[in-house]
Amino acid sequence: MKQLRYQRGIALPIMLIMLAVMMVSSIYLLKSSTSSTLTTSNLAYEAALTKAADAGLHAGFTYLRTVPNKNLLLTDQAAAGYVATLPPNWTVGNPNFWLGAVTLPPDTDGNRVQYVIHRMCNLPGAYDENNNRCQLTAPRPGTTGPRALGETLKVDASNLAVAAQIHYVVTARVFGPRGGNVMTQAVIMKGP
Repeated sequence: MKQLRYQRGIALPIMLIMLAVMMVSSIYLLKSSTSSTLTTSNLAYEAALTKAADAGLHAGFTYLRTVPNKNLLLTDQAAAGYVATLPPNWTVGNPNFWLGAVTLPPDTDGNRVQYVIHRMCNLPGAYDENNNRCQLTAPRPGTTGPRALGETLKVDASNLAVAAQIHYVVTARVFGPRGGNVMTQAVIMKGP
């Protein structure tokens, strides 16, 4: 007669452990693909907000390009979002930075764009007045100025054959419908 062997049942616990490992791995992969999708979605949303902010930069550039009288740039023009000064301690986080800003009508996506233009001078008035310090750059090529293109001038430099270009900063920020916001800036150089 044959003797009966007792089975120990080791295969069942091993299979349960392998099943648990596979389940944890599949949960991790599902979570990983979900966070990748969310990251991609957020990057696309931020890119769309940045494009919307470009409308503010364009509006500021258009104002500077088409201002009817250059003397208007010597003082603040609140209706155009123009401020004739930019104190060195102001940043976009300072509420005073946004005084005089213009808010554009919401776009088709519900983004609200706001922009402000600052002339990079300490005081209103002409750039070459005694106590006014403005950020200046040598004139464009083809002029008779003795400085190289892009060379920043000292505030008291007066050896240019033609007027230097004054720096203006156009800053735009957008408030998205989902609570996101983006700020962009452009520096524009324009003769006095």
